Order: sequence, then C-alpha cells, then structure tokens
Amino acid sequence: MTRRWTINGRFLSQPTTGVQRYAREVVRWLDALIAEQVPLARGLEIGLHCPPGSEEIPLAFIERREIGSGRGHAWEQTQLPSSLGGGGLLSLCNTGPLFCRKQIVCIHDANVWNAPQSYSLAFRSFYRMLLPCLGRTAWGISTVSNYSLGELVRRGVIPARRAFVAPNGHEHALRWTPEHSPATRRAASPETIVLIGSAAPHKNVELILNMAGRLAENGLRIAIVGMSDSRVFRSESTRTEAQNIHWLGRISDSELVALLEDSLCLAFSSLTEGFGLPALEAMAIGCPVVVSDRASLPEVCSDAALFAPPDDPEAWFAHFMRLRSSEALQLRMVARGKERALDYCWRETALRYLEAMAAADGVDTETRIVRVREFT
Repeated sequence: MTRRWTINGRFLSQPTTGVQRYAREVVRWLDALIAEQVPLARGLEIGLHCPPGSEEIPLAFIERREIGSGRGHAWEQTQLPSSLGGGGLLSLCNTGPLFCRKQIVCIHDANVWNAPQSYSLAFRSFYRMLLPCLGRTAWGISTVSNYSLGELVRRGVIPARRAFVAPNGHEHALRWTPEHSPATRRAASPETIVLIGSAAPHKNVELILNMAGRLAENGLRIAIVGMSDSRVFRSESTRTEAQNIHWLGRISDSELVALLEDSLCLAFSSLTEGFGLPALEAMAIGCPVVVSDRASLPEVCSDAALFAPPDDPEAWFAHFMRLRSSEALQLRMVARGKERALDYCWRETALRYLEAMAAADGVDTETRIVRVREFT
C-alpha cells in the first residue's frame, strides 16, 4: 500500500536562517533515505509543494511542485491544503495550515514568549495565536531540543504526549568548501572572535561589542557576520565603532567556514535559543566556541564549549584570554567539538520523521520515536 505525504515548501520562498536550513537538510536526507530504501521509506511517496518562483532544491525521489499563486501565510493556509489530495503534511518551519489535522509541525522554540522584545507586536501576537492552535490540531509536534520541548510544554503551546525531539545536524557544515573573500581574509586571524550578528535583543551581541575597546587593548579583534551597520545596535557605548570590529554583513557558507577555521573562536552569547545551530556548525568545522550557559546551549555543546553567563562580561573576557594564550586548550576544544558534533546527525533526524509519519499512518514498526521525559 502506498502512503502519501507532502512537505510544506514555503521555506523555499523565504530568506535562509537556521529554520530554513533545518528544513532543507531534513528534506535532503528524507530524499536520501528513500533512495536507500530504508524500511520506513518503502511504499512512501513524498511530494514537496512550494509557492511559485521558489528556490530550486536538488532531489532525486521527492517531487517538487509549485502550486497556487502568491506567498506567505495566505498561501500556506489556503492554497497549500487544497493541493494535498489526501495523505499527510510535514511542516518544518514553525507554521502550517490550521485545518490540516494529519500534520507534523516542527516548532523550533518558544522565543515569542521567552524573548518578546525581539519581535514586533504584530509578529509575536500572530505566533502566540497560531502556534498553540497548531499544538492542539496537528497530529504531532516536533522541536529541536529537550530545552525547547520543555519550554513549549511549560507555556502550554504543545502537549507533551504528542511531541518529540528532532534536532539539527552537523553534516551540512562539512560540505562547505573554505574560500575567503577579501573582507573575511582581512578579518580572520588567531586573535579574531567571530560573532553571528543580529539586532534581536535575545541574541545579546552587545555584550561582546561593548568590550571591544578592552579587547583591542589586548590585541583581540571582532568579526561580526550577518550585520553590516553598527547603527542597528542601540548601545549607549561608542565602542561599537571601534577600529578592531569588522562588519562583514551577509557572507556565503564558504566564506563563513574559512573565517571560522582561521579565527580564535566563535562567541555565542544568546539569552535564549531553541537549539543554537551556529555553535554546532563551528564545532563541526573545528572552531572553538564560547557560549552562553543558558537555554539549549549546555544541552547541545555539553563539555565541548567554554560557558559564561550572558550578563557577565568578565567571564567572557577571561575565556577569550585563556583561549588566546593556550594552544593546548584550543586543540583540546577543537577535538572535543568535532566529537560532540557527531552526536547530531541529519540522517537520524530524518529517520525520526519517517518514524512519526509511519505512526501517523498506523504502520506497525519495530522502531519508535525517541522521546524525552514527560513534562507535567
């Protein structure tokens, strides 16, 4: 008997952040597992339905189709459901159609509740309405970490009995070929601290930017990726204009891996994260990481990172100085980071989705969805 599922391809019409990368990699590995004819993929047909003009994605067995017109939430709520023709729906980027009950939705985090200051009133109001509705109506809910699952259950967004963890993987970072641009080559050095920049307050980038002067006095530099204009950081300090800060803007994956490989470390000072993919990517590449001791980051990084409270600049400065002065510590962190990254594999995550899809279809299998403890 043929089982039919459709993947919500709205992500192919959106700019790429960690959420969209998650969807791309899960789809890539679902396609690979179908090619391997793993038991859970036998008799399974999967289509990828996306808005007109969406990005192409190389697939061998999953059929990509552009359907309907328009984009955004209106497309997702009206035109996508009318294209399904039965079967189930897999939505991997937080949202999905409310009136599709045989649906598995990945809700990546509870940040609209945990960090409301990072979102517009309209955005957080819409998500605070939509996500709990999906939590009630969808057959199953996935998320990317035990921490995120706990927060979503605690906030009443999803029921624990229908939820499972399907984390990010690391393999995509190993496909990146290092290639410097002139800007990243100037920024990279054994004294460079890399930030993945965002003006969102919960990313807490100002913690590092505000110590730029002190870092400069000790021969350290900052390379900030993702933002190219210091004016977006509403800091009272003028140190965001310091000469040792390289504002790189958006760069390619090849440029990012070259920058990380040739720099001292990645600093990831978030107040809250559903997962923290940049830290995992850096560990996979072989770049030491200094991360916040909050939210999902201790779970993801385990003993492969240096941890500091996101409100304690002295602790961050001490870690940077330790790393810069100890080649043995750098080598130890590189080795442990690569080892830790192996615990997070896209293949295993795709298999978890195949398990969930089979369960929704009523297929009796010898495998089971890996669940964390029940939350009350």
